[in-house]
Amino acid sequence: MNTSVLSKEKDPMGTAIYDYFEHQESSKLKVFSSQFDEDEIPVKTLFRSFSQMPILEKEALKMASGKILDVGGGSGCHSLALQEMGKEVRAIDISPLSVETMKARGVKQADLINLFDPTFTDKFDTILLLMNGSGIIGKLENMADFFIKMKQLLHPNGSIILDSSDLKYLFEDEDGSFLIDIAGDYYGEVDFHMEYKEVKGDDFDWLYIDFQTLSLYASEYGFATELIREGKHYDYLARITQK
Repeated sequence: MNTSVLSKEKDPMGTAIYDYFEHQESSKLKVFSSQFDEDEIPVKTLFRSFSQMPILEKEALKMASGKILDVGGGSGCHSLALQEMGKEVRAIDISPLSVETMKARGVKQADLINLFDPTFTDKFDTILLLMNGSGIIGKLENMADFFIKMKQLLHPNGSIILDSSDLKYLFEDEDGSFLIDIAGDYYGEVDFHMEYKEVKGDDFDWLYIDFQTLSLYASEYGFATELIREGKHYDYLARITQK
């Protein structure tokens, strides 16, 4: 697992977030992948309030309890919403400009650190992984490392709350069947890189995982998985708790 943080020169999303916070406008945050067409992220949506969040995110924030870790805090929208609810939250991100923005916006605890950094050993009751939060795992082969790290960071009976999507809809045939190559790589493993103005980020792996596969891996490493809510398009919210 990658345990590093980004430099500002390789931080397109952080640059976009910082620009929007400073000027209330931004250029296009472009997203590229070998598997998909070019896309872009509307930076304004990264600054959404609780009332503007999708139902899965709202549910996740309501469920979070105790000492909370917001992984990939971004602009700080989730942490700020949790603070407004009177909850204790610490945000982390590998983007230095995102962390600067979070602190400027009023996030009380925001740190530049990689979740998988071996020196990161704090303890939490809830770990939040939102906005397709399973992506941080990268590939299925990293599931062992992920759950070992979760055990290190969680208090007894602590929970991971994450959302993800099942990309099988991309392989749906006209008759409703799914044409997936089971001999190939897992269909939810995607590579991305981002660009913002002159800032180009490095390629990174991102994992979209179906609920059944997530549950099987979680059980193998001593966790129980609960499907909290399904979204409108193969997305879902899950809670994963130590047995």
